[in-house]
Amino acid sequence: MYRYIGNKSRLTGWLLDRIRDHAPRGATVADVMCGTGSVSEALRGSGYRVIACDMMTFSAHHARVRLLLDEAPAFEGLSMGYREVLQALNQMRPERGFYFREYSPEGSPSSGTEPRKYLTSMNASKLDAMNRRINRWYHSEEISEIENSLLRHDLIMAVNRVANIAGTYGHYRSTWSAAALAEITLTPTEFLSGFSTDHVVLQGKAEDLAHKISADVCYIDPPYMKRQYAANYHLIETIARGDEPEAVGVSGLRPWRDQYSVFCTRTRIQDAFGRIIEEADCPKFLISYSSDGLLSEQELHDVLGRYGHVEIEKRPFPRFRSNNSKLGPTVSEFLITLTKKNSGPAPAQCA
Repeated sequence: MYRYIGNKSRLTGWLLDRIRDHAPRGATVADVMCGTGSVSEALRGSGYRVIACDMMTFSAHHARVRLLLDEAPAFEGLSMGYREVLQALNQMRPERGFYFREYSPEGSPSSGTEPRKYLTSMNASKLDAMNRRINRWYHSEEISEIENSLLRHDLIMAVNRVANIAGTYGHYRSTWSAAALAEITLTPTEFLSGFSTDHVVLQGKAEDLAHKISADVCYIDPPYMKRQYAANYHLIETIARGDEPEAVGVSGLRPWRDQYSVFCTRTRIQDAFGRIIEEADCPKFLISYSSDGLLSEQELHDVLGRYGHVEIEKRPFPRFRSNNSKLGPTVSEFLITLTKKNSGPAPAQCA
């Protein structure tokens, strides 16, 4: 399972039921903060045309793989099939590079901090080798954009299986988990076949992209809390970009302020919601939120009510808790339906 704050896998059935209430099969649904792409993929599998957006590079890779492919690309520039490419990467000799230096226990971080324990030294060295090879293929144009996204997607999923973290990548564990001691291995993606690949993937902040979106339904799954995704997922964002940024502080964060989300700031959430709702060409909005969020149920109703008719459904779900949490065992998940004022049918296209 992908370790990701706010993963909507457990809510997907509920969400799809509500989307079907408002849009027939074949309609266009915008997933404007698509995260790992699980909801976008479920929408595709339900017969919708999807416009997926997110500001994170790793999210863009996941969305391209889950929406734009129904089989493995040919990898003609490498004269190898997909599984042969993965086998070649898995068999590469370890190289002691950026990841070994910054994120392994035998490394020597450039900032002068103590060695970090995100990955075993062997896994960090193998990641260095695979990352460099994918970069070389991409920059020499031996692999295409979608082939690069697929290999980056696979590499992120492989790291996710062996990362020595408790929940997010905001910090590493002080002791090694059993999973972290396994060898990093790329495994083939299972593609969603039999469904259209006529979808759109955009990268950027939802409020900045809203004016480009025309859809029948727009789904918004914003951050609920103050935790910034860019900081909490810095390591996989670096893998997604294939760069070697400065690794800052004890946790080795990449510079991430360019991906700061105003939805994690109570004083700016209202304006951000407003920009998306006003600028997107869409009559219906479905919005996920939580009773743990920065805005209360009444505040959500008041903020969104400025733009149309609001209905809020609530369901209890088990809370993910650390061992020392004093919070209760359940949390209320909200699914909010907003019917925009003076809205007619939206054209099913992306501007």
